[in-house]
Amino acid sequence: MTGIARPSARVRTRPVVGRRVAKRVLDLVVAVACLTLAGPAMLVIATIVRATTPGPALFRQIRLGRDHRPFLMYKFRTMYDHCPDDIHRHYMQRLLSDNPEVGGESGLYKLEADPRITRVGRFLRRTSLDELPQLVNVLRGEMSLVGPRPMLPWEADLCGPPCRDRFLAVPGLTGLAQTSGRNRLTMRQTLELDLEYVERQSLMFDLLILLRTVPAVLARNGL
Repeated sequence: MTGIARPSARVRTRPVVGRRVAKRVLDLVVAVACLTLAGPAMLVIATIVRATTPGPALFRQIRLGRDHRPFLMYKFRTMYDHCPDDIHRHYMQRLLSDNPEVGGESGLYKLEADPRITRVGRFLRRTSLDELPQLVNVLRGEMSLVGPRPMLPWEADLCGPPCRDRFLAVPGLTGLAQTSGRNRLTMRQTLELDLEYVERQSLMFDLLILLRTVPAVLARNGL
């Protein structure tokens, strides 16, 4: 059992049909436009990733979507190929404990100085360019532009019951937590914001979060 306390009772709500249709239309229009505009840059990034370190340009990983449905999420590879995930697992366990003892002097709740990340990968993560391939996941309906970030299966297991309601929404490229401090938030705060999004989700709320995402990315905080 993790150190995260169960959030206060919330209304378990799913988007009504009209809202889901509007959200899907927004996803398709923006994803197609972004892929069209960013296509040449994505080809350049893929070439640089492959040229600088051995391995594929794309990183594929099983994540959990709405209702815990697994899907294959895409990113540009930012780590050396075939790296183990034990560092990340240990870090997540510390974050989910009652006394995470992370954040340090910087006040950032992120895994810093990770030796698995390449030099190019650090730049891609800092600018969120590594997330661009997830626009394909948006086109396929596995992700949305806005929603809680998709979790790994073992991350969901670590969080336990408090994570349950966040899976009522389609995971997103960006979300309320990512535009509300992201790396300066504890896991408890991030989970609370994910649940707040599920409760408040609407087309206007999505548009607001998208507008807030732009300065967050330009500030090089990443997503």
